[in-house]
Amino acid sequence: MSAQVYRSRESVYDLLPREEVKIEKPPRYVSNFRPTVVEEEKLPKRPMRTMGPANVEVPSPENYLKKHSKEPKLPEKAKSAKDGRIHPLRKPPVPSRTDHPPLGIHTKQDFIKTRAFVTTKPKPISVDTHRGHKEALENSGLVPKYIKKTDFGKVPAYLQHRNAEKQKAQEEYDNFVKEQREKHEVMRQLNEEERQQILQGLKKNWDKLHHEYQGLSVVIDTMSKLAHKDRLEAEMTQLEKDIKRIERFQIIYLTDN
Repeated sequence: MSAQVYRSRESVYDLLPREEVKIEKPPRYVSNFRPTVVEEEKLPKRPMRTMGPANVEVPSPENYLKKHSKEPKLPEKAKSAKDGRIHPLRKPPVPSRTDHPPLGIHTKQDFIKTRAFVTTKPKPISVDTHRGHKEALENSGLVPKYIKKTDFGKVPAYLQHRNAEKQKAQEEYDNFVKEQREKHEVMRQLNEEERQQILQGLKKNWDKLHHEYQGLSVVIDTMSKLAHKDRLEAEMTQLEKDIKRIERFQIIYLTDN
């Protein structure tokens, strides 16, 4: 209600003359190619510009499309006097049934003597010639230089040292066995069958402990589980040492004590 009353009231600004503001629009865009397009539209219509295909002459059924008719054809090669030669990359033609093999061709080569000459052994090279070839090879660098070393073909020093230590250990072991035999006077050598039985028994025990070790819980949260795990690991380690010792020594002596 107050808005209507406010609008109905007169104002001093209404007495002032109002100016009319005219907005000028920019000129309309006209293409430079408009005359050309108008001229093209006045021309007669081209084919396929109407509804449906253009009215052209229908081909005759006799001139149907044949195979390889649209492929480009090469011009025929002009015959020359060189046509009788065989191309180097081509094989000669197969002879026909009417062709006869050439006869009357003879040769002066003696195939028996040629074969005997080929199979003969070559003559040995003299010492001077061999020495000259050797010097030439050495100068050319084709002969390996390591064959000229003083230790070529000999056992290396580290292998000699290792064999000496092995022999020394074997001698000490034999002396120990001899002393024990003299001391106890009751020692016997373990035969191969008993050695294999003991070895298989140790491996079987190790497999049993390893199976039990694999069945342990992932989380070790009590003292009893930890003690059980430590006991299994200690027994498996001792079995591994015993297996290696029996596999290493082929001769084993036992005492009754």
